[in-house]
Amino acid sequence: MTDPDTPAALASLAAELSGSLSTDPDILATYSVDESVHEPTGQALALVRASCVDDVVATMRFAHAHGIPVVPQGARSGLSGGACAVDGGILLSVRGMDRILEIDEANMTVTVEPGIINQDLKDALRPHGLAYPPDPGSVGMCSIGGNIATDAGGMCCVKYGVTHEYVREITVVLADGTVTRLGHRTVKGVAGLDLAGLFTGSEGTLGVIVEATLKLVPLGADPLAALATFPSVRAATEAVAAYMATGATPSMLEMMDGMTIGFLAEIGDFGLDASVGAVLIMQSDSDRAAADTEAFADIARDNGAVDVAFADNPTDSALLLNARRSVQPANEFYTRSHGGGQMIDDVCVPRSRLAEFCTGVEAIRDETGVTVALVAHAGDGNVHPSVFYDTADEASVAAGMGAFDRIMALGLSLGGTITGEHGIGVLKAQWLAEELDEGNRRLHREIKHAVDPAGILNPGKMLDYV
Repeated sequence: MTDPDTPAALASLAAELSGSLSTDPDILATYSVDESVHEPTGQALALVRASCVDDVVATMRFAHAHGIPVVPQGARSGLSGGACAVDGGILLSVRGMDRILEIDEANMTVTVEPGIINQDLKDALRPHGLAYPPDPGSVGMCSIGGNIATDAGGMCCVKYGVTHEYVREITVVLADGTVTRLGHRTVKGVAGLDLAGLFTGSEGTLGVIVEATLKLVPLGADPLAALATFPSVRAATEAVAAYMATGATPSMLEMMDGMTIGFLAEIGDFGLDASVGAVLIMQSDSDRAAADTEAFADIARDNGAVDVAFADNPTDSALLLNARRSVQPANEFYTRSHGGGQMIDDVCVPRSRLAEFCTGVEAIRDETGVTVALVAHAGDGNVHPSVFYDTADEASVAAGMGAFDRIMALGLSLGGTITGEHGIGVLKAQWLAEELDEGNRRLHREIKHAVDPAGILNPGKMLDYV
Protein backbone atom coordinates (compact mmCIF):
# COMPACT_ATOMS: atom_id res chain seq x y z
CA MET A 1 0.00 0.00 0.00
CA THR A 2 1.19 3.53 -0.66
CA ASP A 3 1.73 5.94 2.21
CA PRO A 4 -1.02 8.51 2.92
CA ASP A 5 1.35 11.33 2.00
CA THR A 6 2.22 9.93 -1.45
CA PRO A 7 1.80 13.32 -3.27
CA ALA A 8 4.34 14.91 -0.95
CA ALA A 9 6.54 11.85 -1.27
CA LEU A 10 6.36 12.09 -5.07
CA ALA A 11 7.55 15.65 -4.84
CA SER A 12 10.56 14.47 -2.85
CA LEU A 13 11.28 11.85 -5.50
CA ALA A 14 11.02 14.44 -8.27
CA ALA A 15 13.61 16.55 -6.47
CA GLU A 16 16.09 13.66 -6.64
CA LEU A 17 15.79 13.14 -10.39
CA SER A 18 17.93 14.46 -13.20
CA GLY A 19 15.08 13.44 -15.44
CA SER A 20 11.46 14.35 -14.85
CA LEU A 21 8.37 13.18 -12.98
CA SER A 22 4.87 13.92 -14.22
CA THR A 23 1.39 13.34 -12.86
CA ASP A 24 -0.36 15.16 -15.73
CA PRO A 25 -3.37 12.99 -16.72
CA ASP A 26 -2.87 13.50 -20.46
CA ILE A 27 0.79 12.55 -20.30
CA LEU A 28 -0.01 9.52 -18.14
CA ALA A 29 -2.66 8.42 -20.62
CA THR A 30 -0.15 8.58 -23.46
CA TYR A 31 2.44 6.52 -21.61
CA SER A 32 -0.07 4.02 -20.19
CA VAL A 33 -0.29 1.94 -23.38
CA ASP A 34 1.98 0.16 -25.81
CA GLU A 35 1.23 -1.02 -29.37
CA SER A 36 -1.06 -3.83 -28.19
CA VAL A 37 -4.85 -3.72 -28.16
CA HIS A 38 -4.95 -3.83 -24.37
CA GLU A 39 -6.25 -1.02 -22.28
CA PRO A 40 -4.17 -0.21 -19.20
CA THR A 41 -5.11 -2.44 -16.27
CA GLY A 42 -5.18 0.58 -13.97
CA GLN A 43 -4.61 4.27 -13.49
CA ALA A 44 -0.93 5.18 -13.20
CA LEU A 45 0.19 7.29 -10.26
CA ALA A 46 3.10 8.99 -12.03
CA LEU A 47 5.53 8.83 -14.93
CA VAL A 48 9.27 9.01 -14.37
CA ARG A 49 11.33 9.77 -17.46
CA ALA A 50 14.77 8.64 -16.37
CA SER A 51 17.86 10.26 -17.86
CA CYS A 52 20.49 8.21 -16.01
CA VAL A 53 21.03 5.16 -13.84
CA ASP A 54 20.70 7.22 -10.67
CA ASP A 55 17.15 8.17 -11.69
CA VAL A 56 16.23 4.49 -12.00
CA VAL A 57 17.84 3.71 -8.64
CA ALA A 58 16.00 6.56 -6.92
CA THR A 59 12.69 5.48 -8.43
CA MET A 60 13.08 1.85 -7.43
CA ARG A 61 14.16 2.76 -3.89
CA PHE A 62 11.14 5.03 -3.58
CA ALA A 63 8.76 2.42 -4.96
CA HIS A 64 10.24 -0.29 -2.73
CA ALA A 65 9.89 1.88 0.37
CA HIS A 66 6.28 2.81 -0.40
CA GLY A 67 5.12 -0.51 -1.87
CA ILE A 68 4.29 1.07 -5.21
CA PRO A 69 4.21 -1.01 -8.43
CA VAL A 70 6.63 -0.06 -11.21
CA VAL A 71 6.13 -0.69 -14.93
CA PRO A 72 9.47 -0.39 -16.79
CA GLN A 73 9.11 1.03 -20.30
CA GLY A 74 11.29 1.52 -23.35
CA ALA A 75 9.85 2.59 -26.69
CA ARG A 76 6.47 1.01 -25.87
CA SER A 77 6.47 -0.81 -29.21
CA GLY A 78 5.46 -4.16 -27.68
CA LEU A 79 2.45 -6.11 -28.89
CA SER A 80 1.53 -8.04 -25.73
CA GLY A 81 0.63 -5.31 -23.25
CA GLY A 82 3.81 -5.67 -21.21
CA ALA A 83 4.31 -1.90 -20.87
CA CYS A 84 0.70 -1.00 -20.03
CA ALA A 85 -0.02 0.86 -16.79
CA VAL A 86 -1.17 -0.82 -13.60
CA ASP A 87 -3.36 0.76 -10.94
CA GLY A 88 -1.46 3.06 -8.61
CA GLY A 89 1.86 2.32 -10.29
CA ILE A 90 4.80 4.36 -11.51
CA LEU A 91 5.59 4.22 -15.22
CA LEU A 92 9.39 4.18 -15.43
CA SER A 93 10.52 5.18 -18.92
CA VAL A 94 14.18 4.65 -19.86
CA ARG A 95 13.62 5.77 -23.46
CA GLY A 96 15.67 8.91 -22.83
CA MET A 97 18.73 6.86 -21.88
CA ASP A 98 19.80 6.29 -25.47
CA ARG A 99 23.55 6.78 -25.68
CA ILE A 100 26.13 4.49 -27.23
CA LEU A 101 28.73 4.28 -24.46
CA GLU A 102 31.47 2.35 -26.30
CA ILE A 103 32.11 0.68 -29.62
CA ASP A 104 34.89 -1.83 -29.02
CA GLU A 105 36.14 -2.82 -32.47
CA ALA A 106 38.92 -5.03 -31.13
CA ASN A 107 36.53 -7.22 -29.14
CA MET A 108 33.55 -6.69 -31.48
CA THR A 109 31.16 -5.47 -28.80
CA VAL A 110 29.10 -2.36 -28.22
CA THR A 111 27.91 -0.99 -24.88
CA VAL A 112 24.68 0.98 -24.92
CA GLU A 113 22.01 2.48 -22.74
CA PRO A 114 18.62 0.77 -22.99
CA GLY A 115 16.68 3.49 -24.81
CA ILE A 116 18.65 3.46 -28.06
CA ILE A 117 16.55 2.46 -31.07
CA ASN A 118 17.63 -0.74 -32.81
CA GLN A 119 17.97 0.85 -36.25
CA ASP A 120 19.90 3.81 -34.85
CA LEU A 121 22.40 1.36 -33.37
CA LYS A 122 22.74 -0.46 -36.69
CA ASP A 123 23.33 2.82 -38.50
CA ALA A 124 26.00 3.89 -35.98
CA LEU A 125 27.86 0.60 -36.34
CA ARG A 126 27.94 0.53 -40.13
CA PRO A 127 30.87 2.99 -40.55
CA HIS A 128 32.90 0.72 -38.26
CA GLY A 129 32.25 -2.31 -40.48
CA LEU A 130 30.22 -3.93 -37.72
CA ALA A 131 26.64 -5.14 -37.42
CA TYR A 132 24.11 -6.00 -34.71
CA PRO A 133 22.00 -8.74 -36.38
CA PRO A 134 18.70 -8.94 -34.39
CA ASP A 135 16.13 -7.34 -36.69
CA PRO A 136 12.58 -7.08 -35.23
CA GLY A 137 9.82 -5.97 -37.55
CA SER A 138 9.64 -2.75 -35.53
CA VAL A 139 13.40 -2.17 -35.96
CA GLY A 140 12.88 1.53 -36.67
CA MET A 141 10.99 2.19 -33.42
CA CYS A 142 11.89 -0.50 -30.84
CA SER A 143 14.57 0.01 -28.22
CA ILE A 144 17.45 -2.29 -27.36
CA GLY A 145 16.36 -2.44 -23.70
CA GLY A 146 12.91 -3.58 -24.77
CA ASN A 147 14.46 -6.08 -27.19
CA ILE A 148 16.44 -7.59 -24.32
CA ALA A 149 13.46 -7.54 -21.97
CA THR A 150 11.39 -9.55 -24.46
CA ASP A 151 14.27 -11.49 -26.08
CA ALA A 152 13.10 -10.11 -29.41
CA GLY A 153 13.66 -11.92 -32.68
CA GLY A 154 12.70 -10.75 -36.16
CA MET A 155 13.23 -11.57 -39.79
CA CYS A 156 16.91 -12.54 -39.67
CA CYS A 157 16.61 -15.10 -36.86
CA VAL A 158 16.72 -18.00 -39.30
CA LYS A 159 20.45 -17.35 -39.73
CA TYR A 160 21.51 -15.09 -36.87
CA GLY A 161 19.31 -16.10 -33.95
CA VAL A 162 17.50 -13.98 -31.35
CA THR A 163 18.56 -11.26 -28.93
CA HIS A 164 19.84 -13.43 -26.09
CA GLU A 165 22.57 -14.81 -28.37
CA TYR A 166 24.07 -11.30 -28.52
CA VAL A 167 23.80 -10.25 -24.87
CA ARG A 168 27.21 -10.44 -23.19
CA GLU A 169 26.59 -8.35 -20.09
CA ILE A 170 23.75 -6.28 -18.68
CA THR A 171 23.50 -3.86 -15.80
CA VAL A 172 20.16 -4.00 -14.00
CA VAL A 173 18.53 -2.17 -11.13
CA LEU A 174 16.73 -4.59 -8.82
CA ALA A 175 13.43 -4.02 -7.05
CA ASP A 176 15.09 -2.49 -3.98
CA GLY A 177 17.33 -0.19 -6.01
CA THR A 178 20.43 -2.38 -5.95
CA VAL A 179 22.58 -2.02 -9.09
CA THR A 180 24.24 -5.19 -10.35
CA ARG A 181 26.12 -6.41 -13.42
CA LEU A 182 25.15 -9.78 -14.86
CA GLY A 183 27.01 -11.83 -17.45
CA HIS A 184 30.51 -11.39 -18.87
CA ARG A 185 32.05 -9.18 -21.53
CA THR A 186 34.36 -12.00 -22.52
CA VAL A 187 33.55 -14.52 -25.24
CA LYS A 188 33.55 -17.26 -22.60
CA GLY A 189 32.41 -17.00 -19.00
CA VAL A 190 30.87 -19.62 -16.73
CA ALA A 191 31.55 -18.08 -13.31
CA GLY A 192 28.22 -18.45 -11.55
CA LEU A 193 24.76 -19.04 -12.96
CA ASP A 194 23.67 -17.47 -16.24
CA LEU A 195 21.78 -14.61 -14.62
CA ALA A 196 22.08 -12.40 -17.70
CA GLY A 197 20.22 -15.11 -19.58
CA LEU A 198 17.63 -15.28 -16.82
CA PHE A 199 16.90 -11.55 -16.97
CA THR A 200 16.86 -11.52 -20.78
CA GLY A 201 13.23 -12.11 -21.71
CA SER A 202 11.92 -11.43 -18.19
CA GLU A 203 9.77 -8.50 -19.40
CA GLY A 204 10.57 -6.12 -16.55
CA THR A 205 9.40 -8.52 -13.86
CA LEU A 206 12.85 -9.09 -12.31
CA GLY A 207 14.67 -5.78 -12.76
CA VAL A 208 15.20 -2.72 -14.93
CA ILE A 209 17.89 -2.93 -17.61
CA VAL A 210 20.03 0.22 -17.64
CA GLU A 211 23.04 -0.83 -19.72
CA ALA A 212 23.99 -3.65 -22.08
CA THR A 213 27.13 -4.92 -23.76
CA LEU A 214 26.26 -6.72 -26.98
CA LYS A 215 28.17 -9.02 -29.30
CA LEU A 216 28.65 -7.76 -32.85
CA VAL A 217 29.49 -9.44 -36.15
CA PRO A 218 31.36 -8.15 -39.21
CA LEU A 219 29.18 -6.16 -41.57
CA GLY A 220 28.36 -8.46 -44.46
CA ALA A 221 27.79 -7.84 -48.12
CA ASP A 222 24.53 -6.26 -49.24
CA PRO A 223 22.00 -9.10 -49.55
CA LEU A 224 20.13 -10.31 -52.60
CA ALA A 225 16.56 -11.58 -52.55
CA ALA A 226 14.12 -13.72 -54.50
CA LEU A 227 10.33 -13.90 -54.34
CA ALA A 228 8.17 -16.91 -55.20
CA THR A 229 4.37 -17.07 -55.41
CA PHE A 230 2.32 -20.20 -54.68
CA PRO A 231 -1.27 -21.32 -55.20
CA SER A 232 -1.70 -22.06 -51.47
CA VAL A 233 -0.14 -21.59 -48.05
CA ARG A 234 0.32 -25.37 -47.89
CA ALA A 235 2.44 -25.36 -51.05
CA ALA A 236 4.54 -22.47 -49.75
CA THR A 237 5.22 -24.13 -46.38
CA GLU A 238 6.14 -27.40 -48.08
CA ALA A 239 8.63 -25.45 -50.21
CA VAL A 240 10.10 -24.00 -47.00
CA ALA A 241 10.61 -27.49 -45.58
CA ALA A 242 12.21 -28.71 -48.80
CA TYR A 243 14.53 -25.70 -49.07
CA MET A 244 15.69 -25.74 -45.45
CA ALA A 245 16.25 -29.51 -45.63
CA THR A 246 19.07 -28.83 -48.11
CA GLY A 247 21.07 -27.19 -45.32
CA ALA A 248 20.53 -23.72 -46.76
CA THR A 249 21.28 -20.75 -44.49
CA PRO A 250 19.24 -17.83 -45.85
CA SER A 251 19.46 -14.60 -43.90
CA MET A 252 15.68 -14.32 -44.26
CA LEU A 253 12.83 -16.59 -45.34
CA GLU A 254 9.42 -14.96 -44.94
CA MET A 255 5.89 -15.98 -45.90
CA MET A 256 2.70 -13.96 -46.47
CA ASP A 257 -0.69 -15.48 -47.27
CA GLY A 258 -3.12 -14.27 -49.91
CA MET A 259 -5.20 -12.29 -47.44
CA THR A 260 -2.14 -10.33 -46.35
CA ILE A 261 -1.25 -9.65 -49.98
CA GLY A 262 -4.75 -8.26 -50.45
CA PHE A 263 -4.29 -5.96 -47.45
CA LEU A 264 -0.99 -4.72 -48.90
CA ALA A 265 -2.71 -3.85 -52.18
CA GLU A 266 -4.95 -1.47 -50.22
CA ILE A 267 -2.02 0.73 -49.19
CA GLY A 268 0.23 0.61 -52.24
CA ASP A 269 1.42 -1.15 -55.37
CA PHE A 270 4.00 -3.74 -54.30
CA GLY A 271 3.87 -5.61 -57.58
CA LEU A 272 2.23 -8.68 -56.01
CA ASP A 273 -0.53 -10.73 -57.61
CA ALA A 274 -3.48 -10.58 -55.19
CA SER A 275 -4.90 -13.81 -56.65
CA VAL A 276 -2.09 -16.05 -55.36
CA GLY A 277 -2.37 -18.11 -52.19
CA ALA A 278 0.96 -17.22 -50.65
CA VAL A 279 4.33 -15.56 -51.21
CA LEU A 280 7.78 -16.57 -50.00
CA ILE A 281 10.59 -14.01 -49.83
CA MET A 282 14.10 -15.38 -49.45
CA GLN A 283 17.20 -13.29 -48.79
CA SER A 284 20.87 -14.28 -48.78
CA ASP A 285 23.79 -12.21 -47.53
CA SER A 286 26.44 -14.84 -48.20
CA ASP A 287 29.35 -14.43 -50.63
CA ARG A 288 27.41 -16.59 -53.09
CA ALA A 289 24.08 -14.82 -52.75
CA ALA A 290 23.24 -15.01 -56.47
CA ALA A 291 23.67 -18.79 -56.46
CA ASP A 292 21.61 -19.02 -53.27
CA THR A 293 18.68 -17.21 -54.83
CA GLU A 294 18.83 -19.49 -57.88
CA ALA A 295 18.86 -22.60 -55.67
CA PHE A 296 15.83 -21.28 -53.82
CA ALA A 297 14.04 -20.62 -57.10
CA ASP A 298 14.67 -24.18 -58.31
CA ILE A 299 13.20 -25.70 -55.16
CA ALA A 300 10.27 -23.28 -55.21
CA ARG A 301 9.43 -24.33 -58.77
CA ASP A 302 9.78 -28.01 -57.85
CA ASN A 303 7.20 -27.41 -55.11
CA GLY A 304 4.57 -25.73 -57.23
CA ALA A 305 5.62 -22.09 -57.38
CA VAL A 306 3.50 -20.12 -59.83
CA ASP A 307 6.21 -17.55 -60.46
CA VAL A 308 9.66 -16.55 -59.22
CA ALA A 309 11.22 -13.09 -59.32
CA PHE A 310 14.87 -12.22 -58.68
CA ALA A 311 16.65 -9.12 -57.51
CA ASP A 312 20.18 -8.86 -58.90
CA ASN A 313 21.16 -5.77 -56.90
CA PRO A 314 20.70 -4.51 -53.33
CA THR A 315 18.27 -1.76 -54.33
CA ASP A 316 15.84 -4.17 -55.98
CA SER A 317 16.28 -6.59 -53.07
CA ALA A 318 15.18 -3.87 -50.66
CA LEU A 319 12.11 -3.25 -52.83
CA LEU A 320 11.14 -6.92 -52.61
CA LEU A 321 11.48 -6.81 -48.83
CA ASN A 322 9.50 -3.60 -48.59
CA ALA A 323 6.28 -5.55 -49.02
CA ARG A 324 7.06 -7.74 -46.01
CA ARG A 325 8.06 -4.77 -43.88
CA SER A 326 4.79 -3.05 -44.81
CA VAL A 327 2.55 -5.82 -43.48
CA GLN A 328 1.79 -4.22 -40.12
CA PRO A 329 0.90 -0.81 -41.62
CA ALA A 330 -1.37 -2.67 -44.07
CA ASN A 331 -2.99 -4.59 -41.23
CA GLU A 332 -3.51 -1.39 -39.27
CA PHE A 333 -5.13 0.23 -42.32
CA TYR A 334 -7.52 -2.71 -42.62
CA THR A 335 -8.20 -2.64 -38.87
CA ARG A 336 -9.23 1.02 -38.86
CA SER A 337 -12.01 0.34 -41.37
CA HIS A 338 -13.11 -3.03 -39.94
CA GLY A 339 -13.88 -2.53 -36.29
CA GLY A 340 -10.55 -1.51 -34.82
CA GLY A 341 -9.53 -4.82 -33.28
CA GLN A 342 -6.34 -6.73 -34.10
CA MET A 343 -4.46 -9.29 -32.04
CA ILE A 344 -1.17 -10.52 -33.44
CA ASP A 345 -0.43 -14.07 -32.38
CA ASP A 346 3.16 -15.27 -32.13
CA VAL A 347 3.28 -19.05 -32.16
CA CYS A 348 6.50 -20.88 -32.98
CA VAL A 349 6.41 -24.55 -33.99
CA PRO A 350 9.05 -27.04 -35.11
CA ARG A 351 9.76 -26.29 -38.75
CA SER A 352 8.59 -29.78 -39.69
CA ARG A 353 5.11 -28.92 -38.33
CA LEU A 354 4.82 -25.53 -40.06
CA ALA A 355 2.55 -26.75 -42.86
CA GLU A 356 0.32 -28.55 -40.37
CA PHE A 357 0.08 -25.47 -38.17
CA CYS A 358 -0.79 -23.11 -41.02
CA THR A 359 -3.39 -25.53 -42.36
CA GLY A 360 -4.86 -25.71 -38.87
CA VAL A 361 -5.05 -21.92 -38.61
CA GLU A 362 -6.86 -21.76 -41.95
CA ALA A 363 -9.33 -24.35 -40.61
CA ILE A 364 -9.92 -22.24 -37.48
CA ARG A 365 -10.56 -19.23 -39.70
CA ASP A 366 -13.06 -21.18 -41.82
CA GLU A 367 -14.84 -22.74 -38.84
CA THR A 368 -15.21 -19.51 -36.83
CA GLY A 369 -15.70 -17.02 -39.63
CA VAL A 370 -13.09 -14.79 -37.96
CA THR A 371 -10.74 -12.90 -40.27
CA VAL A 372 -7.22 -14.27 -39.73
CA ALA A 373 -4.27 -13.26 -41.92
CA LEU A 374 -1.02 -15.22 -41.88
CA VAL A 375 2.56 -14.02 -42.05
CA ALA A 376 5.54 -16.01 -40.85
CA HIS A 377 9.24 -16.03 -40.26
CA ALA A 378 8.89 -19.29 -42.13
CA GLY A 379 12.54 -20.30 -41.97
CA ASP A 380 12.38 -20.73 -38.19
CA GLY A 381 8.75 -21.81 -37.80
CA ASN A 382 7.56 -18.59 -36.16
CA VAL A 383 4.07 -17.65 -37.39
CA HIS A 384 2.18 -14.41 -36.75
CA PRO A 385 -1.53 -14.98 -37.38
CA SER A 386 -3.34 -11.63 -37.09
CA VAL A 387 -6.86 -11.96 -35.72
CA PHE A 388 -9.25 -9.12 -36.62
CA TYR A 389 -12.52 -8.23 -34.88
CA ASP A 390 -14.96 -5.40 -34.19
CA THR A 391 -14.23 -3.84 -30.81
CA ALA A 392 -17.80 -2.45 -30.61
CA ASP A 393 -19.41 -5.88 -31.07
CA GLU A 394 -19.20 -8.19 -28.05
CA ALA A 395 -19.87 -11.27 -30.16
CA SER A 396 -17.08 -10.30 -32.56
CA VAL A 397 -14.66 -9.71 -29.69
CA ALA A 398 -15.54 -13.08 -28.16
CA ALA A 399 -15.14 -14.84 -31.50
CA GLY A 400 -11.78 -13.17 -32.05
CA MET A 401 -10.52 -14.14 -28.60
CA GLY A 402 -11.78 -17.66 -29.14
CA ALA A 403 -9.93 -17.98 -32.43
CA PHE A 404 -6.79 -16.50 -30.85
CA ASP A 405 -6.90 -19.06 -28.03
CA ARG A 406 -7.50 -21.94 -30.43
CA ILE A 407 -4.44 -20.88 -32.43
CA MET A 408 -2.26 -20.98 -29.30
CA ALA A 409 -3.67 -24.35 -28.30
CA LEU A 410 -2.94 -25.66 -31.80
CA GLY A 411 0.66 -24.52 -31.54
CA LEU A 412 1.15 -26.25 -28.19
CA SER A 413 -0.39 -29.46 -29.53
CA LEU A 414 2.24 -29.50 -32.29
CA GLY A 415 5.14 -29.19 -29.86
CA GLY A 416 5.41 -25.42 -30.20
CA THR A 417 5.40 -22.41 -27.90
CA ILE A 418 2.85 -19.64 -27.33
CA THR A 419 5.40 -16.94 -28.10
CA GLY A 420 8.50 -16.98 -30.24
CA GLU A 421 9.48 -13.33 -29.85
CA HIS A 422 6.68 -10.98 -28.76
CA GLY A 423 6.65 -12.02 -25.12
CA ILE A 424 3.86 -12.79 -22.66
CA GLY A 425 2.79 -9.41 -21.25
CA VAL A 426 -0.93 -9.26 -20.47
CA LEU A 427 -2.06 -10.94 -23.67
CA LYS A 428 -0.72 -14.39 -22.88
CA ALA A 429 -0.19 -14.31 -19.11
CA GLN A 430 -2.86 -16.92 -18.45
CA TRP A 431 -1.51 -19.13 -21.24
CA LEU A 432 2.00 -19.32 -19.82
CA ALA A 433 0.82 -21.75 -17.15
CA GLU A 434 -0.59 -23.96 -19.91
CA GLU A 435 2.82 -24.32 -21.51
CA LEU A 436 4.91 -24.81 -18.35
CA ASP A 437 4.71 -27.90 -16.17
CA GLU A 438 4.32 -27.57 -12.39
CA GLY A 439 8.02 -27.90 -11.64
CA ASN A 440 8.78 -25.17 -14.14
CA ARG A 441 6.04 -22.92 -12.74
CA ARG A 442 7.38 -23.41 -9.22
CA LEU A 443 10.86 -22.30 -10.32
CA HIS A 444 9.37 -19.19 -11.90
CA ARG A 445 7.46 -18.35 -8.73
CA GLU A 446 10.46 -18.87 -6.48
CA ILE A 447 12.81 -16.84 -8.67
CA LYS A 448 10.32 -13.98 -8.81
CA HIS A 449 9.94 -14.01 -5.02
CA ALA A 450 13.69 -14.13 -4.51
CA VAL A 451 14.42 -10.97 -6.53
CA ASP A 452 11.15 -9.09 -5.98
CA PRO A 453 9.58 -10.32 -2.74
CA ALA A 454 7.11 -7.42 -2.60
CA GLY A 455 5.98 -8.10 -6.17
CA ILE A 456 6.28 -4.47 -7.30
CA LEU A 457 7.95 -5.06 -10.68
CA ASN A 458 5.44 -5.16 -13.55
CA PRO A 459 2.62 -6.92 -11.67
CA GLY A 460 -0.32 -8.37 -13.58
CA LYS A 461 1.92 -9.35 -16.47
CA MET A 462 4.08 -12.32 -17.44
CA LEU A 463 4.46 -14.16 -14.10
CA ASP A 464 1.12 -13.51 -12.40
CA TYR A 465 -0.55 -16.78 -13.38
CA VAL A 466 2.28 -19.29 -12.97
